Amino acid sequence: MTETPMPGMVPWPEELVEFYRSEGLWQDRNLFQYIEDTARSSPSKTALVDTGDGSRLSYREVIDRANAAAWRMRELGFREQDRVVIVLPNSWQLVVLLLACFRTGVIPVMALAGHRRYELTHISARSQARALFTMDTWRDFDFRPLTQELENEVDTLEWSFIARDHGPHARSLDDLLAPLDLSPAQTAELDAISIDPLLPALFQLSGGTTGLPKLITRTHNDYAYNIEVCSEVAGLTEDDVQLAALPLTHNFGLACPGVLGALTVGATSVLAPSPNPVKVFEAMEQEQVTTAVVVPAVAQRWIAHEAEHRTGKTVSLRVLQVGGSRMPDELAPRVQAVLGATLQQVYGMAEGLINMTRLDDPEEVITTTQGRPVSPHDEVRIVDPEGNDLPDGERGLLLTRGPYTPRGYFNAPEANEKSFLDGWYCPGDVVVRRPDGNLVVQGRDKDIINRGGEKISAEEVESLLYQIDGVEQLAVVAMPDEVYGEKVCLYAVIRDGHTLTLEQACEHLREVGIAAHNLPERIEIVDRLPMTKIRKIDKKVLREDIAAKLAAEEQ
Repeated sequence: MTETPMPGMVPWPEELVEFYRSEGLWQDRNLFQYIEDTARSSPSKTALVDTGDGSRLSYREVIDRANAAAWRMRELGFREQDRVVIVLPNSWQLVVLLLACFRTGVIPVMALAGHRRYELTHISARSQARALFTMDTWRDFDFRPLTQELENEVDTLEWSFIARDHGPHARSLDDLLAPLDLSPAQTAELDAISIDPLLPALFQLSGGTTGLPKLITRTHNDYAYNIEVCSEVAGLTEDDVQLAALPLTHNFGLACPGVLGALTVGATSVLAPSPNPVKVFEAMEQEQVTTAVVVPAVAQRWIAHEAEHRTGKTVSLRVLQVGGSRMPDELAPRVQAVLGATLQQVYGMAEGLINMTRLDDPEEVITTTQGRPVSPHDEVRIVDPEGNDLPDGERGLLLTRGPYTPRGYFNAPEANEKSFLDGWYCPGDVVVRRPDGNLVVQGRDKDIINRGGEKISAEEVESLLYQIDGVEQLAVVAMPDEVYGEKVCLYAVIRDGHTLTLEQACEHLREVGIAAHNLPERIEIVDRLPMTKIRKIDKKVLREDIAAKLAAEEQ
C-alpha cells in the first residue's frame, strides 16, 4: 500500500497520518467494506426505498448489484484511480453505482443533476474523467444530446452511461447495474483489487466561491471517519429510517451522516427525488421516517405545509437536521413545535469541518447556534483579517484543520494558495465562537450568494453577463428572500442605444449552459454603480439598496 498520493493530490503530512492511525481514527479500509459488513449481518433488511420508481432493495440486493456493476466496469477496462462524473438525482441507481466505484477504486466526481454544459465540461476536463453517468431526462431536461456534446469537447471522455432510454450512442446504465450471479473466481478477482485508503474515494465539488467548482479530495480514510463521527453525534442507529430529500451528491446528504452513514450503521434510507412536502409527508407516514436532512428553505416549506394542513404525517420524525445555510433564529423553534422533531443544526463544508448542535443541548443552543465540531480532533481558529487569533465572542474568519479536512483541492495550486495556509483551510465564513464552543455563523467574507444551500459565485455570473453586447458595468449581489435566504439580483449600467431585460440576461446564461440556480431573479438598471474609495464596486451599498427596496415593496 503506497503512501504516495496521486498526481495533483495534496497529502496529509506523514506524522499526522501515523497519528490518526494510532488513535484509531483512520482504519485503512475501503468505504465499500463498511457497508458490506452491514449486509453480511442484516442481508434481508431493507436498505433503500426509492420513492421515485417505487423500488425497495435489501442490503443483500444492494451489495449484489454493486458487485455486478463493479465486475462489468472491470470488464470494460475501468481501473483504480480512473475518474467518472456522476450526474444523477436521488435514486437507488446513484447509491449502487457509488458503491461499485468504491469497490473497484474508480473515483466518482459528484456533480449535481442541475449542472449543465458549462459546469460539466469544466468538471469532466479538470478531473480527466473517462465516463459520464446520468439519466435520460430530469425535470424536463434531456441529458442525451448533452452527453454527446461533452464527449466531443472533453478528450478523456470515452463513454456515457444513461439510465432508462440511453439512446443509440450511449451505454445502458440499467444494464450495468442489473443483477448478476458472480462466480467465486470473479468475486475473488474483485477482492484482490488493491485500493489505497489514502487515495481518493471520491471527489466532491466546492461551492463555487471563486468561480467554477473545484475538486475536493475525500479519501477512504478521512471520509469513513467523517461518516463515523457524524453518525455518532446525530444519534443514528440501525433502528432509524432516514429520509434523503436533499441531493445525495451534496456532502450533507451523502455523509453527514447521510445515506452512507445510514448504510454503515444498518438503517434504512428513503430516497426522495424532491423535497415537496405533499409527497415527502406521504413517504414519512408510510415508511415511518425517524430522521431527515434539509436546508432551511425546505424546513420552512415543511413547517408552513404542516401548520396549514395539520396532516399529522410527521409524528414518527425524531430528528430534523438542517444545514447548508444558517437557520433563521425565528424559524428554528417551530421545528419542534410544528413538526414534533428535535432540530439539529448542521454547519460545515464538503472541504471538511462539520459542526452540529447536540440532541440534548439546551433549547437556546439548538435554536440560536450552528453547533460545535463533531470530532475532538477538529481544530478551529477565529482570526482577524491579518490572521491574528481572536478571543471567544468576537466576530472573525474561520480557519480549520483536522482528520477529515483535506489539505488542498485536487490539481488546483492557485486555489490552494488562496484557501489553504500551513494546513489550515479558510472557507471564507465569518463566525463567532461562544465560550461554550458553539459557533454562530455571521455571513461570508467571499463574494458568493447562498441560495437555499447552493453557493453561487457572483464573480463567475458577472463574467458571463459581461459577454452581452451593450453592458457597460454590472454587479451581481445577494438579495434577501424569506424562502431561500438569498437570491441573485443583477445591477446593470447599459450603454446608450441598448437595453437589457431580466429575461435576456437569463436567456444568455442558459445558452452558455450554466446551472439554473445561478440565474438572476431580479434586475435593477441604474445610471451608475456605487464605488469604494479604492474604486471597486461597493456591493455592500447595493445589498442594502435592494434590501430596502424589497422592504418598501412589502409595505
